[in-house]
Amino acid sequence: MINLTQLSVIVPTRNEVHNIGRLLATLPAAVRLIVVDASEDETARRVRQLRPHGTTILRNTANVTVARQAGAEAARTPWLLFTDADVVFASDYFERLTQRSAASALYGPKLSSTEFNQYYDWFARGQAWAHRLGIPAVSGSNLLVHQETFWAIGGFDLSLTCNEDSELGWRWKRRGFRIEFDPTLKVFAHDHRRLRRGATAKTAHTFLRCFLLYCNLLPRAWRAHDWGYWKPIKE
Repeated sequence: MINLTQLSVIVPTRNEVHNIGRLLATLPAAVRLIVVDASEDETARRVRQLRPHGTTILRNTANVTVARQAGAEAARTPWLLFTDADVVFASDYFERLTQRSAASALYGPKLSSTEFNQYYDWFARGQAWAHRLGIPAVSGSNLLVHQETFWAIGGFDLSLTCNEDSELGWRWKRRGFRIEFDPTLKVFAHDHRRLRRGATAKTAHTFLRCFLLYCNLLPRAWRAHDWGYWKPIKE
């Protein structure tokens, strides 16, 4: 069973002052929170106001992969839960988590309670389908790992600026460690700006890069390029 006092939630942030409050409202007081912040707005101040206890804020302006790794390095708990600032946890998420006898890694779906419901539903079905085929389809928005195993495989691949979560899941499985998909452990996205910019383009980007990474066909020189994924999004 997972004890919430043994859990650190790791959140990379960049200008998330309008999103972070909703995420924090869904975190139990018992869990540790590590925010790795690269913001130019008041995100860090907002976090301090809303969750002054049990929270660590690190300043790191590198990319999201480095931020996730930095959060893991700062954690002092056996379990690490990676998520993003623009999601909320389902109301029963942490209760379900405490009732599980977890594998060394566990991930769940990211859904939506507002826009693009069908898109997220189909993506979650794809995760379940891929997992049954033996290919973990991990999302960094909803990924629980045991710290000991995380470091045993070297953590995230710091040469990647995106799809680092997917690559970690594949490497986890290939190293022989147990990883599970639990469709009942849900998070919900509420910031859909990237999908509004183009759902088809986002999906194609994810599938093409993941295919090349999984098959070890992505040239080393291309790994650091995000192919426009992190291009600034206009409001």
